[in-house]
Amino acid sequence: MKTDKSGSSARTLGADGDLAAKRCVPCEAGSKPLDEAQVKHLLKGLPGWALVKGEIAKTFAFKNYYQTMAFVNATAWVSHQENHHPDLEVGYNKCRVRYSTHSVGGLSENDFICAAKVEALMAARPGD
Repeated sequence: MKTDKSGSSARTLGADGDLAAKRCVPCEAGSKPLDEAQVKHLLKGLPGWALVKGEIAKTFAFKNYYQTMAFVNATAWVSHQENHHPDLEVGYNKCRVRYSTHSVGGLSENDFICAAKVEALMAARPGD
């Protein structure tokens, strides 16, 4: 049985319904990507995220460059904490976030955990 960094026992996909509370764990050698049913199930909990060419992605819109860069920096901090890093495409008032797990050749639960943490950042932001 696999444990996460906090010592919790192995996680079942979506079992506790709160991906943002979970921690990423390193993928073990030979780990397989999530199957289509698992991906569809996990996407249900991430409004606006979509499966695009083997990645999950979402574009976030902002009022100005400052807000965009604050989001980018907060996303970078979350990524560093989880040791799982997205591809970011940054413009003046938008940022597209894309997750996949290169070591498994597709999507892992880590991608969904980090996407949920990015969603939590947006839910916690103060009024514009």
